[in-house]
Amino acid sequence: MKAPRLELHMRVNGRAVALEIEPRELLIDVLRNRLGLTGTKKSCDVEVCGACTVLVDGKTVSSCTYLAFECEGRDVQTIEGLADGETLHPIQQAFVDHQGLQCGFCTPGMIMATKALLDENPDPSVPEIKAYMRGNICRCTGYHAIVTSIQHAARETARS
Repeated sequence: MKAPRLELHMRVNGRAVALEIEPRELLIDVLRNRLGLTGTKKSCDVEVCGACTVLVDGKTVSSCTYLAFECEGRDVQTIEGLADGETLHPIQQAFVDHQGLQCGFCTPGMIMATKALLDENPDPSVPEIKAYMRGNICRCTGYHAIVTSIQHAARETARS
């Protein structure tokens, strides 16, 4: 028996998207395989590493366990939606300028979580940054550069 299909309507990075999906399709698979947005990384598949973090209506979600149909009528933002053409978003630029990345695999999830944090709390303390980012794991670098990048991003986004 063929699986039922659903019509999904959402906005992804400000663009209206309509797709026919299976009810069991995960958001990460729709983003990567159907929409070609490969910045969101697939890693643990169990919501513990943060590499797949995207924003749905401004809130962080682990797209590796989030069913795509839950995005019906909602706004989804991925790492591809942050930059303005060739101009990096201040958060992205802060991660580059302050070595908040090494291999880059976890970076999209880190940056999207940082965006949600700074939207919620534009001037977080170091303990608040650490608490908010606890769901995002980096296996390459120490977290000092990541925290420093977030602090600089907070100052830059406050200016813009």
